[in-house]
Amino acid sequence: MTPPDKSLEHLSAELDAGRVTSRALVEDCLARIADPSGEGARVYTLVDADGARRAADAIDAARARGESTRRLAGIPISIKDLFDIEGQVTTAGSRVLAEAPPAARDAEAVARLREAGFVVMGRTNMTEFAYSGLGLNPHHGTPLNPYDRKTGRIPGGSSSGAAVSVTDGMAAVGLGTDTGGSCRIPAALTGLTGFKPTAARVPATGAFPLSTTLDSIGGIGRTVNCCAIVDAILSGDPVYPNERASLAGLRMGVPQTLVLDGMDHDVASAFQDALRRLSQAGAAIVDIPFAEFAELAAINAKGGYTAAESYPLHRDMMARHGDLYDPRVKVRIEKGAQLTAQDVAELHARRADWIRRTNRHFETLDVMACPTVPVIAPTVRELADDEAYGRTNLLVLRNPTFINFLDGCAISLPCHAPGTAPVGLMLAAPGGQDRRLLAVARAVEALLAAR
Repeated sequence: MTPPDKSLEHLSAELDAGRVTSRALVEDCLARIADPSGEGARVYTLVDADGARRAADAIDAARARGESTRRLAGIPISIKDLFDIEGQVTTAGSRVLAEAPPAARDAEAVARLREAGFVVMGRTNMTEFAYSGLGLNPHHGTPLNPYDRKTGRIPGGSSSGAAVSVTDGMAAVGLGTDTGGSCRIPAALTGLTGFKPTAARVPATGAFPLSTTLDSIGGIGRTVNCCAIVDAILSGDPVYPNERASLAGLRMGVPQTLVLDGMDHDVASAFQDALRRLSQAGAAIVDIPFAEFAELAAINAKGGYTAAESYPLHRDMMARHGDLYDPRVKVRIEKGAQLTAQDVAELHARRADWIRRTNRHFETLDVMACPTVPVIAPTVRELADDEAYGRTNLLVLRNPTFINFLDGCAISLPCHAPGTAPVGLMLAAPGGQDRRLLAVARAVEALLAAR
């Protein structure tokens, strides 16, 4: 079978040439999931082995008959547990919804992926209700990061299982969501690529919300093109984008406010090396204050959109089943109880003003660049204390959250040297510039890969 570190494009070519079958890809994923020495039991909350085999066999039979099939038909994908899948219960990583009725239909994102020919392997683990950037889950266990697994490092969240399903060959790509970094953070910490599109680009119908204002839907994969292909399908774009920008003359702004604070040695070294190589390739690295970033903590001091929009959704469930919630998630949701309609109206107004002022910096830039996360993946043991958990969660979420609040688009791609701790480089742009950002990311990826 094709090794699990291959891209969607490679797998598509192998399937089309008949060098591998969809059933073989699926069986390899299932074997990895079932391996008692692996992370499968913590990566997937539900494995649909029978459904995946049926879908794979149908695609293989169509190919054997010489029928025209979709470009990606037969490639295994994992689905984050907050997306509806017809006939399955959407639990969003929680015990609270375990007895909820099964979904009557697929979420729009899942339906589009199936239509493109992807084979759904099952539902992946996540931070309960997507409310943390660390990826810990006390109900289903926490999938361990592939880096230094013996030590036991976090995968990042909230799309924790989505990332590890890809690193461990349990799926070729993972469908995730990103409200404050939930695709980019696990991608950065595990050595993958994660894309956060402009929020309105992909319909959220059938996805359990954290914040209807900030939620966005994207993929986690091996390469920029893996994420771009998934985005093209999710956004309804009929063209699989393959543009690559020129690095010569590209203006990359590096914010000097907050995003570089607290970097550990590994991240600082990898980030500075990436900037050096980009500069040598002709990119103009420009230090920009981005002073507006310092305002965000005060703007969101009462809990922001996540608290304001999650609390009404959870209020009755917490009243009935509050003891079933992860206490670290529940306390954050409960902040929304203190927010008034006037608070929310003020939040909208302040955000609009903040976006207007922050976007002005991009008038002279092509993209913004910074570390996705300022530290490498901490150990699970380090986060046993609630104070350490809260502090680390805020640190990990800090840089990605700026772009969600900006209503922008962003991608995290690996920038560390082979064999070292995974480090993510985040590239970002204002909302609506997704295709341009992906073109830049392809060029950066190619440069960083040429070591």
